[in-house]
Amino acid sequence: MSNHSSASVSIFPPIADYGFLSNCEQSCLVAPDGSVEWLCLPRPDSPSVFGALLDRAAGLFRFGPSEIRVPQHRRYVPGTMVLETTWQTPTGWMTVHDLLAIGPLQNQRRRPDYHRAPTGFGAAGVLLRIATCISGRVEVMVNCGPQFDYGTTGGTWSYQGDGYDAMTITAKEGDVQLALAGSIPLGVLGARSYGRTTLAQGQSAFVALSWADVKVPADQDEAFAMLNTTVDFWRDWLSSAKIPDHPWKPYLDRSALTLKGLSYAPTGAIMAASTTSLPETPGGARNWDYRFTWIRDSAFMLRSLYRLGFDWEAIEYWGFILEAVTGGDLNRKPELQIMYGIDGERDLTERTLDHLSGWRGARPVRVGNGAWNQQQHDVWGMIIDALDVQFHQAAATIVVPVWEGLAGFVDDALQHWREPDQGIWEVRGDPKDFTASKVMCWVAAARGADLAEERGEHERAQRWRAGADEIKAEVLDKGVSDRGVFRQHYETDDLDASLLLLPIMGFLPPDDKRIQSTVLAIADELTQDGLVLRYKVEGTDTGFEGKEGTFTICSFWLVTTLAMIGETDRARALCQKLLSFAGPLQLYAEEIDATTGEHLGNFPQAFTHLALIEAVSLLIDSEQDKGAASVG
Repeated sequence: MSNHSSASVSIFPPIADYGFLSNCEQSCLVAPDGSVEWLCLPRPDSPSVFGALLDRAAGLFRFGPSEIRVPQHRRYVPGTMVLETTWQTPTGWMTVHDLLAIGPLQNQRRRPDYHRAPTGFGAAGVLLRIATCISGRVEVMVNCGPQFDYGTTGGTWSYQGDGYDAMTITAKEGDVQLALAGSIPLGVLGARSYGRTTLAQGQSAFVALSWADVKVPADQDEAFAMLNTTVDFWRDWLSSAKIPDHPWKPYLDRSALTLKGLSYAPTGAIMAASTTSLPETPGGARNWDYRFTWIRDSAFMLRSLYRLGFDWEAIEYWGFILEAVTGGDLNRKPELQIMYGIDGERDLTERTLDHLSGWRGARPVRVGNGAWNQQQHDVWGMIIDALDVQFHQAAATIVVPVWEGLAGFVDDALQHWREPDQGIWEVRGDPKDFTASKVMCWVAAARGADLAEERGEHERAQRWRAGADEIKAEVLDKGVSDRGVFRQHYETDDLDASLLLLPIMGFLPPDDKRIQSTVLAIADELTQDGLVLRYKVEGTDTGFEGKEGTFTICSFWLVTTLAMIGETDRARALCQKLLSFAGPLQLYAEEIDATTGEHLGNFPQAFTHLALIEAVSLLIDSEQDKGAASVG
C-alpha cells in the first residue's frame, strides 16, 4: 500500500457501495454520502471531471444533507437506473433522486458520432438531482467541485444570467464546459460552486449539471417531468424482457439494466465496466482500464441479450463488432484483436496517471489497456461463436464479403492453434499452451464448419471439421492429466477456471467423465470458501506478485457447469450464496474476497452480470422443467 493511503483507506467507500447511473451515453458512480465520484465526459472512456473514486482530490459533486453522511436507505426506483436515497437528519427526513436524464429526441440533426440510428429517446446531457423533504425540516447542500482531465486541470466558475441560480465552468485546458443550475442559490468557494437551502415537509429543490448545449429544467415542475420521463423510459425498456416470475427475477432485472447501462448508444458497444483501475488485489498493482469492449464477451453478450428478449440490442451490438473488425469497410480484410474502443478504436495504448493515489492506495492508475495487442487464441473461437449465435440457421444470409472475412478467422485459428499464447486471463508472463485457448480454436473450426455446411460450402466445411478433429485429438492427448482432469496448460497439472468453458462451449458432452471430473475438481480444489479462483497465483506466471480475489464470473460458470453435469442441488446452493454476495444495490464488481465478502476490481462488471444471467436462467429453466415433468 502506498505510504499516504493507509491512513485514508476508510475515506474511500467500498466498491460495491457505489450507485451506477447511466443514460447509455455517459455513466457515473454515486457514493453512499451522495457524492458523484466518477463521471467522464463527453464519453465514458474520456478523462474524468469527477475522479474522487481514484483520488480524493480529483473532483466530486455532492448533493445531500449538510451534516449527515450515512444515509438511512438507498435503492433504485424499481425497474430503473434512477437512484433514490433516503436521509434522516436531526430535524427531519429527505429523499434524493439522482439520474442521468433520458429525454425525447425530437427534430435533432444527425450526429456524426452516431453509427446507429437513435430511437425516440436518448441521453439528455443532464445529471439531475432532486431533494424532497418528507418529514420535518432539512437543510440540503450542493458542493460541486470538478477537476478536469483526471484531476489535473481546474476551471473558473462564472454566473449566467441575472440571478444566483446558474453558473458555468470551463476547463483551463480542453473544451469541456459544465453548467450548474437549479432552484438553490449558488456561490463560489475556491474551485467549488456551493449552495444550501432549507426545505419544509413537502418542499423540493433540484440541481442540474449539464455538459452540452441542452435544455435543462427551468423549474421544479420541469425537473420532476424529466425524472418521470427517465423512469418511464427504463420501465418501458425492461417491460420487453422475457424474465420469468421467480424469486431470483430482481437479480436478472438488475443485471439486464446494468448491461443496458454499460452500452454506448452511438455505436452499440457495451463496455466491460464503467471504471478504470479499481484493484483486483487490495493495494496491489493489478489495476486495469475496462472501459472497452472485449471480443471475448461477445458470444456471451449476444446469448444473454437474446435469452432475455433484447433482440434489438443484440443486433446493434453485433453491428458494432462487425464495424470494429472491418474498420467500417465490409470489402476490406477484417483484422481481429482481443478488444476495441467503444467507437471501434484499435490502438488502446496504456499509460499510467502517476499523480493519482488510486482507490485505497492501489497504484498505478492506468488508462488504455496494454493487452489490446496481445495474442490470445480464444478470440477466433469467441467471434465465430458470436457469429453462430447471431446467424444460427440463417448462415446463407451472410453477405459474401462479410462471410469471406470471417472465414479468414477460422483459417487463422487453424493456422495458429499450435502456438502458445497468453491465455484468456491475459497473463503477462511467457506464452503457454493453454488448454482453453486450444479449445476455443476448436470452437472456431467446429462452429465455422457448421455455418459453412448451412451455406452449402461442403468442401470448406469438411476441411474445417477435419481441423477441429485434429485440435480435439491433441487436447484430449496433452490437455488431460493422469487423473483424467483437464489441465491449465500442457506443462502443468494445475487447474484453471477457464476449463469450465469446455462444457459450456460444447467441446465434450456434460456426461463425459473428464468433464465431470474437471468441474468437480475445480469445485473442490480451485475454490476459497466455495468461490472460484481463476488459477493458483503461485503456479501461474501472471507478471505480478500478490494474491487476487475469487473471480465471480468463474463462480457463476461453476454454477452453470454443475447444473449441466447433474449436480443441480450443489449448483443451486452455490448460486444462492453468490446472490447473497451481491452489493447493496445488486451490482457486482469483478471479484469477491471470499473472507470479507468485499468486491474488488472494476465496477459494475458486465461479464459478471452476463454469467449471472446464464447461470440463474439455467437453474430457473431446470426448476420449471422439473415442475412440468412432475405435473405430467
